[in-house]
Amino acid sequence: MKKILVTGATGQLGSELSVLAPSYSHYEWVFADRTQATLDNLELLQSQLDKINPDIIFNCGAYTAVDRAESEKDLAFKVNHLAVELIAKYSAENNAKLIHISTDYVFDGSSSIALNEEAETNPINIYGESKLAGEIACLKENPESIIIRTSWVYSKYGSNFVKTMQRLMQERDEINVVNDQIGSPTYAADLAQAMIDIIESSKWIPGIYNYSNEGEISWYEFALSIKEFGNYNCKVGGIPSSSYPTPAKRPSFSLLSKEKIETVYNMNIPNYKGSLKKMFV
Repeated sequence: MKKILVTGATGQLGSELSVLAPSYSHYEWVFADRTQATLDNLELLQSQLDKINPDIIFNCGAYTAVDRAESEKDLAFKVNHLAVELIAKYSAENNAKLIHISTDYVFDGSSSIALNEEAETNPINIYGESKLAGEIACLKENPESIIIRTSWVYSKYGSNFVKTMQRLMQERDEINVVNDQIGSPTYAADLAQAMIDIIESSKWIPGIYNYSNEGEISWYEFALSIKEFGNYNCKVGGIPSSSYPTPAKRPSFSLLSKEKIETVYNMNIPNYKGSLKKMFV
């Protein structure tokens, strides 16, 4: 029986994988939280990997506090770069398959067409820089790795935009949401299934892949869909990013092209609205 290690087990993606795991009981699943796969302590992480000895690694753990990363650069790079480097090296030396999760924030937002895996990277914040460094280290240490870039992840677990909107729309009569950042949301349950579909597939084609739900929207439009499915009475207004300054810049356009993963792994990726609706059921 092959053993799958899931880092970041209590995060959005790790939690969704734990929901799916019982349906794939022909694997031994090890869900490691930050005490069992300690991404900010490399010596400890090395011994933890040796002890767990996985056949497959889903590296879902990451430093994801985008704004805080601007003042915690060392910690962001330790978790998103150096820990990834170590995990990739471990997987190469121990012949373990590695799926590592990355982000649309490796791009600067200057594109006007959906970004494919060959698009030029140019992160505009520390979080994006640390994730890009992790990608580069991952493929250098283990060229057989699969990296999945995703965007705007949400789930019924953890903290995310959808849950924040649900709370605010119940607390307030009116909210404003930025309308000039374009991309597509990702329901973590869909991404979790896609990861399992890859390892269940008869082929392993290494490299970078994009995965998000289908649809090209702004955060404002996303908020309107949340309002619709939640049947909230709150008034939602659209504002430019300049009216909502944050410590970290965000790419204004980071829509991901999913053509590669759809073709290589024959995936049928759901539209964002259908997936969002599932979260409300």
